[in-house]
Amino acid sequence: MLREKKDRESFPVANCIQLLQRHDPAKVGAHVKIGGEWKELTWGEIVERVTALAEGFIELGLKPGDRVAIFADTSFEWCLADFAQLCAGGISVPIYGSNTPEEVAFILKDSGVRFVVVDHDLSDSNHRQPGRWSRIKSIRDALPDIEHFIALKMPSNPDDKLIGLDELERRGRARQSDAGHSSCLPEIAARVGEDDLSCILYTSGTVGTPKGVMLTHRNWVSQSFNVMRSGVLVPGDQVMLFLPLAHSFGRAVEMTWMGQDISVSFAESIDKLLENAKELSPTVLPAVPRVFEKAFNRVVATGRASEGLQGNVFDWAMSLFEDYATAKAAGRPFRSLRFPIARQLVFSKISQKLKAQFGGRIRCFISGGAPLTPRIAYFFDLCGLNVCEGFGMTETCAPTHCNLTGKLNHIGTCGRPFPGVEAKVAEDGEILLRGPQIMKGYYNLPRETQEALSADGWLSTGDIGTLDAEGYMTITDRKKDLIKTSGGKYVAPAEIENDLKTNALVSQVSIQGDKRNFVSALFTLNEEETRALAKERGLDESQGFARLTKAPEIIAELQKIVDSINARQPSYATIKKFVVLDHDWSQETGELTPTLKVKRRVVGEKYKKELDELYR
Repeated sequence: MLREKKDRESFPVANCIQLLQRHDPAKVGAHVKIGGEWKELTWGEIVERVTALAEGFIELGLKPGDRVAIFADTSFEWCLADFAQLCAGGISVPIYGSNTPEEVAFILKDSGVRFVVVDHDLSDSNHRQPGRWSRIKSIRDALPDIEHFIALKMPSNPDDKLIGLDELERRGRARQSDAGHSSCLPEIAARVGEDDLSCILYTSGTVGTPKGVMLTHRNWVSQSFNVMRSGVLVPGDQVMLFLPLAHSFGRAVEMTWMGQDISVSFAESIDKLLENAKELSPTVLPAVPRVFEKAFNRVVATGRASEGLQGNVFDWAMSLFEDYATAKAAGRPFRSLRFPIARQLVFSKISQKLKAQFGGRIRCFISGGAPLTPRIAYFFDLCGLNVCEGFGMTETCAPTHCNLTGKLNHIGTCGRPFPGVEAKVAEDGEILLRGPQIMKGYYNLPRETQEALSADGWLSTGDIGTLDAEGYMTITDRKKDLIKTSGGKYVAPAEIENDLKTNALVSQVSIQGDKRNFVSALFTLNEEETRALAKERGLDESQGFARLTKAPEIIAELQKIVDSINARQPSYATIKKFVVLDHDWSQETGELTPTLKVKRRVVGEKYKKELDELYR
C-alpha cells in the first residue's frame, strides 16, 4: 500500500484527458505536412480541434465507456481522433493498418466496438490488400453493433454510413455555438478515474491469437511522466513519429506527447522517413531495429561497392571495426594503433553522412519492439550517434527500461528500470516486472490474466534474461521461443538471427529445429545486395532475382556467413542446413509482425514442405 500511495503522489494528473490541460497554448506542439508544406501547430490550435471533435463524438451519441476503433496508419489526424474520443469518455481500440478483414473483425467483435475510424481507402503499397474502408465494408454486415463510421480522409467511394472527420468537427463546433449548450467535457474529465480503461490494445505477438490488453488512465499517465523523469526524453525534444499507433511503442510516444513538454513531427510514411527527417531535423527518433539494420547494411553495401583504393580502405576499416565490436561486447578495451586512422579516414565521413541523413540534430535514437544487435549499436556509437535500446511490452504500456545517452548507454542491455518499476528474475530465468504501467489484465480472458499476473502484481514477461548489479537488464530470449532439439538441447534462436541479419546479403532469417535432430534456417535475401554480388561474380543478372537466389555462387557466399556465425556457437546450436527462398517476407503475406519481427511458428508452418526436405 505504501508503494502504491507513493506512485499516486508522483503523478498529480488523474487521467489522460487532464494531460492536455498542462500545455502552454502558445507553444508549438506538432509539425504536420499540409498541402505539400510543413506547418507548425500550437497546442492552442490542437486542443481547440480536439475539443470540437469530442463534442462531435458526443453529438453522434458516444457515451462514456464506448469503444472507438481506429483502423489507420500513423498521422496527426489519428491522434486528433484518439484524443477527442478520450475527452468524450471513450475507450480506444487501435488496429494495425495492415490487418486483414478477418483480424479486424475479430478485434471489433471481441472488444464490442460501437464507432470505427478509418483513414482512407487506398490499397496497401504492395496492392495485396484493398483499402481500409473496403475491408471494413466487407465485414460490417457481420458486426451489427457498430453504429458509426468516420473517415480521416473521405474516400472516393463513400456511402451514407460514412462521415468525414471535417464533418464530425463541424457538428462539434455547431454544438459548441448553440446558445443553450453547456459542455459536458469538464464533467466527463472529472468523472474518469485512474483505474478506468483508457484503451484496449491488442497484442501483435509472433504466436497465438491476439489478446486485448486492458490499459488504464493511470497506466498511461505514469508512463507519460516516467519517460520524462527517466531522461529518455527531455523538455523541448522534437520527436519524429512514424511507428504504428496500434503498437504500444508508438502509443507511448503519443501519450507522452499528450501531456509533456515535447513536440511531435509526423512523418508522411516510413518510405519518406529520411526525406522528412532532413526537412525537419528532429532531436529524437524512436524506431524498431530493422531501421538501424537497413541503415547499417546500406552503409556496408555502398562502401564495399566502391572501386579501387577507396573500396580497399573501407574493407580494411570494417575489419578493424569487427575487432573493436568484438572487444566491446566482451567488456575488454580495444587497442590498435591503426584504429584512430580508420576513424579519421572512414568512420568520420560515414558519421557526417548519417547525421545529415537524419537532419543533423539527432540527440538519440530509441530502439524498441525487438532486440537490437549490439554490433549495430556499436557501429552507430562509433559514428557519434546514440542508439538507446529499451524494453517494453503491450502489457506494460511499452518501455519499463531504457538506456540513456553517453556513459549510461550500456550497449547489449535494455537499460535500467523507470522510476517506480521493479524487476526481478524468477528461478527459471524469466523476467518479472511490477509497477504503475502494468496492465489491468486481458479483456474477457480471466484465466490468461491470472497466468500472467500474480496476486501481488508481478507480471510474467515470458522473456528470459538477467539483471546486473546496477539494475541493467539483458534479455537473452523468449521463454516460449527456445528451440528444443530432439537431442534435448535448448537453443536460443534470437541472438543467432540478429547476428545473421547484420550481413547486407540477408534480409530476413528464421531459425528452426524444434523437436528436430538439428538446427536449420530459412533465409530471404536483400535483392539489391544479391544483384550486386551477382555482378561481382560475373553472373547474368537478366535471369531474374528468383533464379539468382538459387545460384551456387550466391549460396556459397551465404554459407560463408553461416560458417562465421557457427564458429561462435556450441555444436548443437550450429546451423547444419538452410533454405534460401526466392521472395521476401512481409506483414501482408503473414510472416512479419507490424514491428517487423518474424513469426517463427507461422514461418515453420508455411514452409513446412521446404523444412521437411532438409530433414529427410
